[in-house]
Amino acid sequence: QVQVVESGGGLVQPGGSLRLSCTASGSIFSISAMGWYRQAPGKQRELVATIISSGSTRYANSVKGRFTISRDNAKNSVYLQMNSLKPEDTAVYYCTAEGRATTGWGVYWGQGTQVTVSS
Repeated sequence: QVQVVESGGGLVQPGGSLRLSCTASGSIFSISAMGWYRQAPGKQRELVATIISSGSTRYANSVKGRFTISRDNAKNSVYLQMNSLKPEDTAVYYCTAEGRATTGWGVYWGQGTQVTVSS
């Protein structure tokens, strides 16, 4: 079984910063990509940022220049540094880990962490 656990969400004022963390554990032993998605109330889930094992990254246009994704391969962990936060960044943020587990290749999701940007 694979566990993906996020942490670091919370309430922050506009213009503030937060750092999300995520670790994958359990029966996953080869992670190719990790990423962050988000879902705001009444909206579809959307990609925020991804990073592959080589370090190559991809960002949604809405967060470019404000968010930075990074990864610690040795710890099966991924981080999202969010700066200059806006109210429209308010959402539940989900972490994903894509890789090979004992049950085969798959994409594994965390339960999500709430980020609220409000004054």
